[in-house]
Amino acid sequence: MKILLSWLNEYGDFGDDVDRLSDALTSLGLAVENVEHVGATVPGVVTARVVRTESHPDAAKVHRVYVDAGDGVERHVWCGAFNMQVGDVLPLATLGTEMPNGMTISRRGILGIDSEGMLCSTLELGLGDDHSGIMILPPDAPLGVPYGEVLGLRPDVLLDIDLTRNRPDCWGYVGVARDLAAHLGLEFRPPTPTLAVTGGELVAGVEIVDGDRCGRFTSTVISGVRVGPSADWMAQRLRAAGMRPISNVVDVSNYVMLELNQPNHAYDLATLRGPEGGPPGFRIRLATEAETMTTLDGEQRTFTADDLLICDAADRPIGIAGVMGGLDTEITDATTTVALEMAWFAPLGIMQTAQRLGLRSEASARNERGVDPYGIDVSIARFVELLRETCPDLVVHAGAADGRGASLPDEHRSCELRVTEVNRVLGTGLTAADITSLLDPIGFTVSGGPDEPLTVALPSWRPDCTEEIDVVEEVARHHGYDRIGREVPKSTVHGHLSVHQQRRRLLRQVLLGLGISEAMPNPFLAPDTAEKAGLDPTAVSITNPLVADESVLRTSLRPGMLRAVAFNESHRRTGARLFEIGHVYPPGEGELPDEYEALCVVLAGDEAPAAMAVWREVAAALGVGARLDQSQVPPGLHATRSATLSIGRDVAGAVGEVDPAVLDAFEVTERVAILELHLGYVLDREPKPARWSAVSRSPSSDLDLAFALDDSIPAERLDKAIRQGAGNLLVDLDLFDVYRGPGVDEGSRSLAYRLRLQAPDRNLTDADVASVRDACIAAAGKFGARLRS
Repeated sequence: MKILLSWLNEYGDFGDDVDRLSDALTSLGLAVENVEHVGATVPGVVTARVVRTESHPDAAKVHRVYVDAGDGVERHVWCGAFNMQVGDVLPLATLGTEMPNGMTISRRGILGIDSEGMLCSTLELGLGDDHSGIMILPPDAPLGVPYGEVLGLRPDVLLDIDLTRNRPDCWGYVGVARDLAAHLGLEFRPPTPTLAVTGGELVAGVEIVDGDRCGRFTSTVISGVRVGPSADWMAQRLRAAGMRPISNVVDVSNYVMLELNQPNHAYDLATLRGPEGGPPGFRIRLATEAETMTTLDGEQRTFTADDLLICDAADRPIGIAGVMGGLDTEITDATTTVALEMAWFAPLGIMQTAQRLGLRSEASARNERGVDPYGIDVSIARFVELLRETCPDLVVHAGAADGRGASLPDEHRSCELRVTEVNRVLGTGLTAADITSLLDPIGFTVSGGPDEPLTVALPSWRPDCTEEIDVVEEVARHHGYDRIGREVPKSTVHGHLSVHQQRRRLLRQVLLGLGISEAMPNPFLAPDTAEKAGLDPTAVSITNPLVADESVLRTSLRPGMLRAVAFNESHRRTGARLFEIGHVYPPGEGELPDEYEALCVVLAGDEAPAAMAVWREVAAALGVGARLDQSQVPPGLHATRSATLSIGRDVAGAVGEVDPAVLDAFEVTERVAILELHLGYVLDREPKPARWSAVSRSPSSDLDLAFALDDSIPAERLDKAIRQGAGNLLVDLDLFDVYRGPGVDEGSRSLAYRLRLQAPDRNLTDADVASVRDACIAAAGKFGARLRS
């Protein structure tokens, strides 16, 4: 929002101390992003009249313009704009003039013909953003004088304010002035026009068809209009605000919008139709699918059934509600009577229409944030007051229409405000009187107190304020955030990691300590990747994937880890040892997936015992245990070298090797050991209390035992039997060899274990070792394991 300081001073005596005003606005949450000094004229730019124009057969994009700067000398200028006519008065930058952009005007030629200056647009003079054509000055302007004298330019300051969406009222000068006057303790002087009906009844009726999208729509008929240029002061202000002056009617419409934050539109009454020759009027309805209309910018727009249209009484679209008017009913030089529309539309619908059409306008920017539905009457009176300056014979007709819909907000809103709550939230010691003195100047009328909750009447121009905490924010803004202090709230609870977070850190440390590197594959997969990994291909699809080939959420960490192994192998880095801790998203019964945190460890070039060793280290560190079940091998894992890990009745993961067919699908030639865990069952479980045990000073003894075991019996069962047979003397057990071949029966394999034995308080004897050996052989023999000689 651009605020011209001289314009702002009409509503209060704010002065010209730019730094002071910028700091005040910023402290109110209306951050001043830029300060620009405007109104200074460019020396050397004078007024000149067009004498004649000529086209050149070899220059299609420029033409020759001959001008007279009042000295009777005809000057030739090349120009790329074609919006001037003979007799128009234009600003001419004479030779030697230094323009605001740093360019110096010198004699330059095109096709061997020199140009004796440059004709200027408002952009080139720093008077606005319009560069579509040359600036046209009043036709009676004297020639050869600085253009600033003709325009009545005065040095001024333009403040560029960054407005947040929760301050719709400050999209108008009056809203900014109200806040600033209250903050500085100055008198606030808003415009207070009165509307007098001076003509007989002339009605442009209103029918609101879709009242849930249009809360209020007013139509006032005004005759005696003479379309012409605006007063110089108004044109200058509009240019400073970035708007191009068009005509007195359009300019007054824009001025009222900028001043009072009330978008409006003036329709040429003669162009409005009625039903079958009846009186003209307005119908506000939703569009039909694929309905079209040409807007003021000359573009044909196609609508959907969610777009709100303003139609005439014959149901012909003449405007996009809250966004832009139609071309067929625009104001022209022949207009003498207008139907002035001011309305309130549901903000969300305006925003959606503007975004879908790609049609952002000053009106839509305000309507989509919310305007004051009860400030319309003042805005109509202000429109008439300003237009009467250039149309002294203006007549306001009786019979103004005021249609209201179901979505119209309540005019009288209020909420309770507790003084104790204000002080609790802000950390202040304000009294009820202090709060009243802060709120009353900005239109929040306070009643009640001092020993009971205050009742605050919420102004209609503040739709963002609906409840107590919103009013607390207003108190904070006008009390001053810098006066509240910077004390950090004290908490009785010190920040700490949860048990789950602590155990996740421990798990990561254990895996890194085992020499396994952490990987972070992409959580998005191609639809066929899960099936390649031997998993169920059913997955949650992404409606707007960043990459078309990665359109589903992963249901397991395994595919991403196998892709990482394959990538390393393709770059001649075999033996990759990787782990990932991340979330997976298997489809759930409802709309959301059954998301959980998982662990996947892959050891390229290793077999199942390596994965079992990792599991034992993890289990020991986290204080958890699990039962191995080879009868339930997860899909995608080796049928005879893998098992599930169960904690109670819950399947907590799997351990073993990846199925060779899966490895072939990923083009991995190495064997890959794997460990998968559902961390919800592991990290959330209370660990077993750590027990201290003394370190033995006595030497240890190793004992090797090899057993022939049927393939149908899992090795874990033999492992458990050996541990039970060895008892407390066993300090380590290592499966160091698996053998199939001669000397071992078909359908069996040989498992060789190394037992490390150590007593806590003495040296072991041969009898101790022999006793352990016999006990282990006996325990293994109970399920058919035979000691090999």
